[in-house]
Amino acid sequence: MNDKEHQKMKVCDFEELKGPKSKEELDEMKAPFEEYCKKAFDVGNEFVKPDALKGIRWMSTTMYIFTPHSVCNLAELGAEVVKVEMPRMGDPMRHTSPFNEAYLYPLHDTRPMSGTGLGFTNANSNEYYITLDYHVPESKRIYYDLVKMSDGLTECYRHGTFDRWKQGYRHLLEINPRFIYVWGGGFGYGPKIFGGSYDILGQAHAGLASVTGAHEDFGGHATKASNWCIDWYSGSQITTAILAAMYWRHKTGLGTMIEFSQVQAATRCLGYAAPLYGRFGIVRQRWGNWDTQLCVHGIIMTGKTDYPDDINPQMKYETRYVMLSAFGDADFKDLCNIIKKPDLYSSYKGHKERVGAPAQIAIYKAIEDWAADKSRAEVVRIFKEAGLLAAPVMNDREVYESDHYRQRGTVRWNDDPLFGDVLVHSAYSSGLLSKTPRKHKWLWRPVGADNVKIYHEWLGYPMSKIEEMYNKNII
Repeated sequence: MNDKEHQKMKVCDFEELKGPKSKEELDEMKAPFEEYCKKAFDVGNEFVKPDALKGIRWMSTTMYIFTPHSVCNLAELGAEVVKVEMPRMGDPMRHTSPFNEAYLYPLHDTRPMSGTGLGFTNANSNEYYITLDYHVPESKRIYYDLVKMSDGLTECYRHGTFDRWKQGYRHLLEINPRFIYVWGGGFGYGPKIFGGSYDILGQAHAGLASVTGAHEDFGGHATKASNWCIDWYSGSQITTAILAAMYWRHKTGLGTMIEFSQVQAATRCLGYAAPLYGRFGIVRQRWGNWDTQLCVHGIIMTGKTDYPDDINPQMKYETRYVMLSAFGDADFKDLCNIIKKPDLYSSYKGHKERVGAPAQIAIYKAIEDWAADKSRAEVVRIFKEAGLLAAPVMNDREVYESDHYRQRGTVRWNDDPLFGDVLVHSAYSSGLLSKTPRKHKWLWRPVGADNVKIYHEWLGYPMSKIEEMYNKNII
């Protein structure tokens, strides 16, 4: 943009700020901002608004959570995503459920007594499901036909596998120069090129698990995050790279290749840890529910639970934790008055004195001693009434029942076309867009459910050919 264009843009912006052009605009500008947001985002009516990525078609030859999630983001934003699975079996993640509980939903027409487990949930929403066996020669032409009609592909096979099969970036670029190719896996090229990865390996190899959990002096040890946080985190980073590649293609007309190492991505979560060692030679320690930069700013345990009579053990025994923040000098003084420890404030008046390890040990012990005869709800109420930031550490049930999440549409019931009423949070927990919101259309479909739609309607294969490929286990 040259100077004249920039000046013109500033003039236009100024003209737009002159005032409302109608009574409706005036009423909108006069409304409280919260009311404006409610109207702008219009939670529950996302489907009357357009899709941001309408017209984009994407192939997903992915498994488990990490790479499927990266493509699911595109589908929730309106792209037509085709998930390619192995015939009959599908993505291995379909065969998982919490603690190996029974499968809940249909898997494939050849396996009527089995289904897809809940572990598959949220990473493949809104996608079309087809099958294709890459290992047979007849599949090559089918695969190339899919590439010709697509904008990009995300795959997660071992590094170089698709290239050996002549279906990697170097080969596809000749078929479709605008093609965006994404490889997501464990280590990427380098000394450990053939190393595969899971979320726990990402947490471990990147050093993240080494700073997660309590210090050994407090009975702690290195701890993995219970959920697959690096899978979800890495998938979101890939989505960002894909959107950047689309913008690059819009400007240049050219595709690109994205190579994404899961263990590399997790190092970003370390924050200042690596630079700290590089500058001072200090290896960051685990510090559990406390913060090494702020005090008080952590999670404490109370003596009583909020639901002592509940039959659910997670409700009966675990609802005891409170997030508390009072690291400013004035807030810390109020906290010390609340717990009747004015001498604690006298000892640690300044934040520099409070943030040290010996100080934090003394401060948090004093708070938990005070809370030993109180419930979580009592502690939160007392601190909030004093103007301090405090909140309960909520579990799944409490998230489900949260009025805040319900009003924002974060957690909601959807009428799934296959399963009926389903509680979802996938699309709607990812931020609100006023003009082109994310949408949750369906959870998943059985293996190969859209073979006819994609192969017949989109690619134009005759039904006889599709039936032949099915009988040969090609699809």
